[in-house]
Amino acid sequence: VRPGGCPARTTMPGMGIRIAMLAAECEPWAKTGGLADVVDALARALGRLPAGVVDGPVDVFLPRYRGLAEFPDGTEVVESVVRVPDPRRPAGVSDIRIVSAEVNGYRLRLVDHPAAYDRAAFYGDAGGDYADNAWRFGLYCRAALEALRADGRPVDVIHLHDWQAGPAAIFRDLRYADDPVIGPAAMVMTLHNLAYHGWTGNPALSQLGLRPGDGVPGQNADGVDLLAAGIEGADLVNTVSPGYAAEALTPAFGMGLDGVLRSLGDRFIGILNGLDTTVWDPATDEVLAAPFTADALDGKARCRADLLARNGMDPADDGPVLGMIGRLDPQKGFDLLADAAPTLLGRGWRLIVQGSGHPELADPFRALAHAEPSRVAFVERFDRAMARRIYAGADAFAMPSRFEPCGQGQMIALRYGTPPIVHRTGGLADTVVDETQAPGAGTGFVFEEATAAALIEACERAAALRADGLATTDRTTSAWSSLIRRGMAVDFDWVTGSAPRYVEAYQRAIALRTASRPATRP
Repeated sequence: VRPGGCPARTTMPGMGIRIAMLAAECEPWAKTGGLADVVDALARALGRLPAGVVDGPVDVFLPRYRGLAEFPDGTEVVESVVRVPDPRRPAGVSDIRIVSAEVNGYRLRLVDHPAAYDRAAFYGDAGGDYADNAWRFGLYCRAALEALRADGRPVDVIHLHDWQAGPAAIFRDLRYADDPVIGPAAMVMTLHNLAYHGWTGNPALSQLGLRPGDGVPGQNADGVDLLAAGIEGADLVNTVSPGYAAEALTPAFGMGLDGVLRSLGDRFIGILNGLDTTVWDPATDEVLAAPFTADALDGKARCRADLLARNGMDPADDGPVLGMIGRLDPQKGFDLLADAAPTLLGRGWRLIVQGSGHPELADPFRALAHAEPSRVAFVERFDRAMARRIYAGADAFAMPSRFEPCGQGQMIALRYGTPPIVHRTGGLADTVVDETQAPGAGTGFVFEEATAAALIEACERAAALRADGLATTDRTTSAWSSLIRRGMAVDFDWVTGSAPRYVEAYQRAIALRTASRPATRP
């Protein structure tokens, strides 16, 4: 029996782990980046594991932002209200609606409080982050914990994702230490990107119901780092690839948190993200001009022609086509591609780039697309359908990220038969094998330095191998075709790879949490 009298169901034969996730994004409901894809895919995969591993559908808590996607027709929706401590209300509490529905193999639980979440964007506007983000996400975490309490069922693991869930690690031990549902629950913190901390200075601590000097996780003399709070308060911490986990322990990549991560010892691990192969499958993708598989690549040629025609380019031109998709952020290396573009265009490449974000990163691609519309296309928006067409129709896919915790684009590109060209960092180094260094065993092209020159050199290696393949009598047996088929054969499936590793992490976190709490008296 756990402290407080709730049975520790995970020690009982045939009973799985009950898991609740707290995340600020979840595809397809709310997305700005890869966090949303991971939360959705991991929750789906956990639900597809063998019976007895997970107890019922995973609960995924998400703020109900403005414009959230609607539930599919016929979905059964359950609404409830929880009373949540609210430091901004005169009475000190707010009644918050929880809207729950089973979708995509998990239970989505929307925290509905318009004053906090009915805004034009998730985290901020043109002026920067919302000044009350600490209150917004603190309230979200309290509402999620109160909803779990109201369920009246023991929770084995509360899985926190990034800084927005960090307040839950503070509240568990500060406000719910003796609660029979929340108090015994183990916490796992997943770091998707160490660049964003959710810093809350002392003047804003009241938004969390805290004061300077409270001594909570993540706190120093100047305020609370909510990402550090999650790291320090969790029982087990992971990031999304072994490579990035090793890099994060260094000052160059730890973003100021390398010290606290090193202090965790073996409680900080890397678990490589997976790919939902039911969502990403060129054999069944209805967006594509034609389906294809590793054994029947004819459809890929049709996808290439369709992509080029849609973007005003000549499908009959055999010159290589380089695709890139992502958030226009300095991390992603779009500036490296912009600097490399004149040389690549001069050597016969064409570019199709999709992304939105920093205007200064968009400007060079706008200019290139305007100057050479038959050779450069810039899709300055988030377009799901066009992204799929780029993955399937480009000849190579660029990911020159300066750092990359894991990355999903390179996994999708491999599955869609488009060799990735990547900087050797984090999860990119974990997932792409350089064909030049391992001829006949590679899956893409890797370059060592985050420079335009190194990117150009890798692109030229790819172009040379592809040209050799086009020049052979039987293209299906060329080194280029073999490279494509090897990439398509790599197994990144969440169910067979990453989800079982998370279950192992959950089990270990439960054991650590149990060992850290006093035994229940007879």
